[in-house]
Formats: sequence, structure tokens, C-alpha cells
Amino acid sequence: MNYLRSISGTSIVSGQHNKEPASAPGQYTQQVKDVTGQYPGLWGGDLMFNAADVANRQRVVDQAKTEWANGSLVSLTWHVCPPTGGSTCAFEGGVKSNISNAQFSQILSNGSALNNAWKRRLDEVVPYLQQLKNAGVPVLFRPFHEMNESWNWWGNRPGTNGSARLFQITRDYLTGTKGLDNLIWVWNVQDNPAGGWSNYYPGNQYADVVSLDVWYKSHPSSADYQQMRNIAGTKPMAIGEIGKMPTAAMLQSQPQWAWFMMWSEHLRGNNTNAEIQAAYFHPRVLNQGEVNLP
Repeated sequence: MNYLRSISGTSIVSGQHNKEPASAPGQYTQQVKDVTGQYPGLWGGDLMFNAADVANRQRVVDQAKTEWANGSLVSLTWHVCPPTGGSTCAFEGGVKSNISNAQFSQILSNGSALNNAWKRRLDEVVPYLQQLKNAGVPVLFRPFHEMNESWNWWGNRPGTNGSARLFQITRDYLTGTKGLDNLIWVWNVQDNPAGGWSNYYPGNQYADVVSLDVWYKSHPSSADYQQMRNIAGTKPMAIGEIGKMPTAAMLQSQPQWAWFMMWSEHLRGNNTNAEIQAAYFHPRVLNQGEVNLP
């Protein structure tokens, strides 16, 4: 956290997400190396949802340990299955599904059947997160990403008893009850033009970093940037997902982003080698070997 605060306004860490399969948790990071000769300063992984990938969570954790040992920061997202169903699920109809307001309220209600089911779901990843704690690896943990969007079961519920409350009870459980104090809690919304992102904010005591996923456009608009700054206050802010490499103009006009995370296949699917290289070679961008924690 001190490091992220220290670079905000002057530098930005390069990041690359690695989506499924969990059996190849560094494949997209390697593509960055192939194009630029450098590894990203931030490795992104996922705790996954489908059965084959959930069975391979250890590979993801091992990769996280390796990346940290090599000098990169570590980020974990979780496309989590709803507690109304099993521990594993498909994306369509599972992660990407809707649950009723009554079901959602029950998840938030301490001691209810769905609240207990949710805690058991969290328990399934505790041993993996505990391994990272034991190895001295801090994790930029980004659960319930894009919580202002309706594609996922946890999102599109503004207000105090909505998506933000789920974030709160999850942090209370993992950090408070389970003692996972190596998690840095990254709150995340998508650049939905409807705005009102602060209606999903869980509060300063729950969010350590505020982050934006940029999919409605190539780069955050100046209004997007300002909306995030207003929510963040003095907290670090980051680009949680993006499909187009930051440009020199963007880095100049929006200096507070502490990192950006290129999304998996968009690295090569949506950027030329020259665009990737221009970002990674930019003097403000910090790659593996340039991220120097105090």
C-alpha cells in the first residue's frame, strides 16, 4: 500500500491478466515477454469457477509465488459461482446469472442458509490464500469485479444493502474471521456510462484501492478519471481491466493510475506489437525488475 501510494502520480505498473485454463497460469504474461522482452510488473490470475480450473487452483497459487519471487506484484480476481449452487459452475448460467432479491438478501443475513453457504464457498479458497500469506505474498484481491454491471450474479445492486454489503461481509470474514491480512482489497466497477459508481462503494474502511474496468471505450475518459478520483480520495486507484494499451497521452493526462491490467487475449487480439512495446517502453511504466518495494 505504501508503495502504491508512493508511485501514484508519477509511475504506473504494467499488468497482464492470465485467464483460464488454470493449468497455464502464466501464458499471457509470457506473451508480453515475447513481444517486449520484459515481463509485466503485475501478474494477474483468477481463482476460477469451472471444475477443471478449480481443481487446478494450486497451479495458480504456485504461479503467484513465482511471480512475487521474480519481483512482480500479484493480483487475484475471482469469477465466483453463486452460493445458490455448487462450488463449480459454467460461466453462462453460473457466474453469469441472476439470483432473486430474496436470495441476495439471505446471503447478507448472518446465520441464514445462504449466508452459511457463502462462508463455505469462501472457505474453499482460504487454504490457497493462506499459502500466499505464509509465503509472504501480498495479494491485490479483486472480488465482485464490475459490481455496477448486471452480467454477474453479485452486481447491479446499488445502496447500503446491495453489492457493497456483500463486499463488506466478505472482507470481514476473510480478513477478520480467517486472519488473511495479506489481502489488499481492490474495489472495482466498469466504465458504465450510467455513472453513479459511488452508489456501489463499500466505504473507506473496506476498500484499499479503487479500480475501473474500461470496456465501453478504449481508454478512460477525463470524466471517468475524475469520477474515480472523487471516490478514491487519497487511496490508490487503478485500471483493473483494459483492452487497449495505455498511450503516452493517456498517461500524461491521467497520472494517478497506479497500475493497468491488460485483459488476457486482448493483449495481442486488440493491440499491435508496436502499441504493446510503446506502452512497456514508456518511461513512466514500471515492468518486472523496476517495481522496487521499500
